[in-house]
Amino acid sequence: MGNIGSIIKSIQNIMRQDKGLNGDAQRIEQLGWMIFLKIFDDKDIEMELFDDDYVSPIPSEFQWRNWAADDEGMTGDELLDFIDNKLFPGLKSLPTAATDKRALLVKEVFEGNNNYMKSGTLIRQVINKLNEIDFNSSHDRHLFGEIYETILKELQSAGNSGEFYTPRAITQFVTEMVDPKLGETVFDPACGTGGFLVNAIEHIRKNEVKSVEDREVLQHSIKGIELKPLPHMLALTNLILHDIEVPNILYDDALSRELTSIRQKDRVDVILANPPFGGTVAEGMERNFPTAYRTKESADLFLVLMIQYLKPGGRAGIVLPDGSLTGEGVKARIREKLLTECNLHTIVRLPNSVFQPYASVATNLLFFTKGEPTKGVWYWEHRLPEGQKAYSKTKPIKISEFDTLKAWWNDRKENEQAWRVDIETIRKNGWNLDIKNPHKKEEEIIYSSAELLEMLETSFSKSSELLSQLKRELVDG
Repeated sequence: MGNIGSIIKSIQNIMRQDKGLNGDAQRIEQLGWMIFLKIFDDKDIEMELFDDDYVSPIPSEFQWRNWAADDEGMTGDELLDFIDNKLFPGLKSLPTAATDKRALLVKEVFEGNNNYMKSGTLIRQVINKLNEIDFNSSHDRHLFGEIYETILKELQSAGNSGEFYTPRAITQFVTEMVDPKLGETVFDPACGTGGFLVNAIEHIRKNEVKSVEDREVLQHSIKGIELKPLPHMLALTNLILHDIEVPNILYDDALSRELTSIRQKDRVDVILANPPFGGTVAEGMERNFPTAYRTKESADLFLVLMIQYLKPGGRAGIVLPDGSLTGEGVKARIREKLLTECNLHTIVRLPNSVFQPYASVATNLLFFTKGEPTKGVWYWEHRLPEGQKAYSKTKPIKISEFDTLKAWWNDRKENEQAWRVDIETIRKNGWNLDIKNPHKKEEEIIYSSAELLEMLETSFSKSSELLSQLKRELVDG
């Protein structure tokens, strides 16, 4: 792993010298389209070997092997000019995109992303480093997959892009519990960089893929939608790395489709998702939903959408914030829909800090099956490891922390972390699902004087910020 890890490190060091790149998110986008194009070409070379009739959707002058593979090839201003004025415009307007799915992938990636680097000489250095990785070697590809995971993690702290990364322990646990099978369609309507889909691919491959035919079935059963260009490109690359030749990830907003237009042929067996929350949806999107469920809160609309997308008997494992478990009006009606149309059998309550540093919102994992009403909900309270006050970038949640929950999953009994609430109680309480652990005594939290001072300081600075904002508004008003 050292070798590929050090290649990526040197690439990042080269990129830091380029004046056109500003911050991690841009560096990842820059590296993203280059990796995408190289992996795509490596895959093309492999397909040409196996199929004499295969023709790449990328015109030969834009194929990686013809402009980037030669270490002594184009460099400096000539290379920069080629990328900005030929490669990007050429790949953005591929004429075959209308009929060829692979061409469409390329077109969408280049429409949505940019070449930020300003030095052709530094670009050549990055390209030469990338050429040290052979994506057709399963060893290199596997190692790169692990490095890629680290690159995606870095996005978490790159400004506002962290929303696209769900901690791997969460995607892995949810996938294991929902247990997608070969031949079932797995769907994520807000797939980010593809974390849930990749876990589903690995889970199915490990348990069920035995032949070439099985691989073929798996190729066609993974589907996603992603609205933003950077995660969309990273997700495509992620799936190609996991041997999905033509990833079925739409570059679109899943909420832009009218709910009633989702019919039997669109329905799926499994949904694994961490829909965006805390944000408001794009102007007018809520009009795609029946009046009773119209809201600006994205997580709530996604919940309605996911119920619609599931086949009868279909299963879902999703991440939702506390805000979706409670509240009146539209929120209550959406929860009523969930509890009457689906069996919401389990809610795992997670500690606040799981999505640090992106969000400190309290979140939950909801597991439900469509087609039968809920009779009662089991709750499980996930606790931080002994002696740890919060999760952080250096101490993220680990899959091993779910071992006791996995052991309890098929033989459920109430205990200090688990309790069941019957549907009647939930209904009487306005379909409220934000139910605290009845076995938990209110813990007395003892803070050190330094911690108390820090909390006071934070609250003072927030107050003075609000006061000066009010002042400004009064003056301007």
